[in-house]
Amino acid sequence: MSKGADLLSGRQLYRRLFVYVRRYAWVFGMAVFGMLVNAATQPIFAEVMRRITDEGFVDRNLEFIRQIPWILIALFMVRALSEFIDTYCIRWVGRNVIFDVRADMFERLLHLPGRFYDNHSSASLGSKFVYDIEQVATAATRAVTVMIKDTATILALLGYMAWLSWQLTVTFVFLAPLLALLVRLASRRMRLVSRNIQQSIGGLAETVKEAVQGHRVVKTFGGHDYERENFRRANERNRHQAMKKALLASVNPAVIEVLAAAAIGWIIYLATQPALAVTTGTFVSFVVALMLLLAAGRRLSKIMEPIQMGLAAADSAFALIDEGAEPDAGTRRLGRVRGEVTYRNVGFHYGSKRSRVLYDISFNIEPGRTVALVGPSGSGKSSIAALLARFYEAEQGEILIDGVNINEVVLSDLRRNLSMVTQETVLFNDTIEKNIAYGWPGEPDRERLIDAARAAHVLEFAERMPDGLETLIGEHGIRLSGGQRQRIAIARALFKDAPILILDEATSSLDAESEREVQDAINNLITNRTTLVIAHRLSTIEHADRILVLHRGRIVEEGTHAELLAGGGHYARLYRTQFVSSSAPVRAAGRDTGS
Repeated sequence: MSKGADLLSGRQLYRRLFVYVRRYAWVFGMAVFGMLVNAATQPIFAEVMRRITDEGFVDRNLEFIRQIPWILIALFMVRALSEFIDTYCIRWVGRNVIFDVRADMFERLLHLPGRFYDNHSSASLGSKFVYDIEQVATAATRAVTVMIKDTATILALLGYMAWLSWQLTVTFVFLAPLLALLVRLASRRMRLVSRNIQQSIGGLAETVKEAVQGHRVVKTFGGHDYERENFRRANERNRHQAMKKALLASVNPAVIEVLAAAAIGWIIYLATQPALAVTTGTFVSFVVALMLLLAAGRRLSKIMEPIQMGLAAADSAFALIDEGAEPDAGTRRLGRVRGEVTYRNVGFHYGSKRSRVLYDISFNIEPGRTVALVGPSGSGKSSIAALLARFYEAEQGEILIDGVNINEVVLSDLRRNLSMVTQETVLFNDTIEKNIAYGWPGEPDRERLIDAARAAHVLEFAERMPDGLETLIGEHGIRLSGGQRQRIAIARALFKDAPILILDEATSSLDAESEREVQDAINNLITNRTTLVIAHRLSTIEHADRILVLHRGRIVEEGTHAELLAGGGHYARLYRTQFVSSSAPVRAAGRDTGS
């Protein structure tokens, strides 16, 4: 990227942030007013010092001397009030801007396509909301305050100093371009380092998250040294980038200090020359104004760091907001469908077209019937189910529900007709009741919720808990067993009562006793629903209406359990392999489940 493009990017980011600020224009205006009043008091203070020196100490004007305490009290009261207004108002605006940006980020996060989540870790996304956005908050509050207030202060003081003595002031005019160049060069480098720091924070968060979530595996397999080294590398990357930032943040003010000291020395030399005829009060006032100006200049030079970090963070936040949402070009509305599902010559790949995972998939599920997908890992079973829910878009062919291409249907209408129970049960850190009624608008029907909990055998364990269905289950349902979590997921699908059901290996991670309980709940769930089952254990789909056997992304066999066994093909070999390797007799399951 060119330098010009970098600078333009910074301007664009500030313009975009200002769109959010504009919503609170009147409060921001009050903040700016307070800053300008505060800046105006600086040259006034320097002028007061001139008059104190000339009229108080030199001329001994007793009337003016008696006024000095009241003048100073009034001046500092104005400064205090203006500082309170600008500080509170700019922080109020800043926090509201961050609130709005976060809300927009989360809204986009809820509607991102599946491919985005495939390429981004949850920890790195979380760091955008926590770490990155706080850098924007700093840039939107403290940095903006310093930029406006201290820039106005410098301009006001320069004007006052020029009024006192333009000959002394002209020294700073020659320094200004050099100072601006230094700040600009350092700013570009600071932006790059700030982006690297944000990425390193995401890496740290991901490392910690994996160690926490996998703590049992870490302990069981003795992975302490491995995790420790992973964290050390991530921590070192963050430290290295932070030290780069510290170097840049330290060098720039130091260089400016040296240049300012040289300017001050030259000004003092000029002020002592008889040709200028500078009075004592004028000299004192000029030096006071100069000190105030240098203090403002130092604050401006140091503010480069949070500004560039804020811009890098804003870039990260807006990149998320600008991500393309899930394709939803459908215009057809659907009520409750009958549940006929048809795949016609469907092809699909996740990344490169060379890595195609589905080839010419065609089959039909009649309303209320069950079709099971079986095959080795990587054969495309889960991809077929993901395409039905439009988590991904098929590159070839079409998928229809009741004869309507799902791409023509409004996405929310399509998913309103679908329920899903997966092997990795997703529960939220809330009550059992809230998890069952998840996504339900408004207050759920209590009777309907209890019926769903009863049919899924959730009441059996919930009633033994102190708070019943209002029991908090912890993050990911950590306080429950695997079977209990799965039954809550089934109750959620029962409560939604969608006509089409996807079961993605819904019992494969359970022990025999838990599987029996969950299997009974599943049998209640699939009644009168069109069901697509992804199965690993073939014993659980023996009574499916039809079984499709996949191999390397293609349907190689289809038929009933008995027909496929009699055919002696892929399915028969898979079944015999599982039967022989099982330490227990193969159990016939209900009409259809997902394993």
